Amino acid sequence: MKVLVHIGHPAHVHFFKNMIWKLEEDGYEVEITTMEKDITTRLLNSYNFRYYSIGKNVNGLVKKSINLIRLNYNLYLFSRRAKPDIFVSMCSPYAAQVSFLLRKPHIGFGDTEHSRLIYRLSLPFTDAFCTPSCFNGDYGLKHIKYKGYHELAYLYPNHFKPDPTILEEHGLDRGKKFIIMRFVSWKASHDSIVDGLTLENKKKAVKEFEKYGQVLITSESPLPSEFEKYRISVPPEKIHDLMYYATLLYGESATMASECAVLGTHAIFCDFAGRGYTDEQEDRYDLVYNFKLDEESQSSSIEKAVSLLENDNLKRDGEQKRDKLLSEKIDVTKFMTDFVEGYPDTFYKYHIDEP
Repeated sequence: MKVLVHIGHPAHVHFFKNMIWKLEEDGYEVEITTMEKDITTRLLNSYNFRYYSIGKNVNGLVKKSINLIRLNYNLYLFSRRAKPDIFVSMCSPYAAQVSFLLRKPHIGFGDTEHSRLIYRLSLPFTDAFCTPSCFNGDYGLKHIKYKGYHELAYLYPNHFKPDPTILEEHGLDRGKKFIIMRFVSWKASHDSIVDGLTLENKKKAVKEFEKYGQVLITSESPLPSEFEKYRISVPPEKIHDLMYYATLLYGESATMASECAVLGTHAIFCDFAGRGYTDEQEDRYDLVYNFKLDEESQSSSIEKAVSLLENDNLKRDGEQKRDKLLSEKIDVTKFMTDFVEGYPDTFYKYHIDEP
């Protein structure tokens, strides 16, 4: 059987990589398609994946709408030649719509409740929609829920072992606190009318956090000159090693907040909309703390971060909370691989017996 995996974002490379390797190990042929976006192709190259680009990503809803036709056409032409038996994606409209045209099944994964436009464009053409069990929403009979998070597809202990050499590479001492701050670009389709943390609050946060440890900033967008001394450049395939050893993550990325949670590192997540998974990671595991973007919430997020940094046992506490989390969650890569290899039988199986 031939599987086509479409990757539309750098995080999708991490999510699908172990499934792809396992499918190939089990004798399946895998074709990878992607778009030229951010560091996606760089990350694919770092893992020596062979892939086909269907075009470049664009920003803005109007441009994305026009680009949809062009990218669909390119993916359609490639798929006609490759002849996949099944399509798999992070609920990509391109993969879903092209699979429908070719009368092939499409398995979509998702975990972001407010990506409603993406779901409207993809779910009518999707045969199975797989999400974490904490996902807020019900998409009917095609919706499969599993006991895990996307980040456990690549950070489950079976798939991830932290490399301490990352500390030496960045002049860090394993016994001393350091804080990672993450700022996003706010250019995704579901972020199109949103701004993030204010510059004033970013400055305030840096000033407060420096009292407790070294501050490292990673940002998708340009930084003010005064922040440049804090900027770090970490290869995308090594960022999780750094996050594992960090004392705290503070920022605007839901994915990185969840990654930290499953690694046992506490995280402050600031966004206009919550996520089912970060809500659960706060309510059940006390590893992520969710804040909105109004002025009062931004100030409260800094105060919460400071209170965490005052705890000298924060890393030890995080390890204990992580143990509880892992005991209650599954190896998501195993679920994904089993689901794809056994489809469509697994679709009916998991409707009866949630993994």
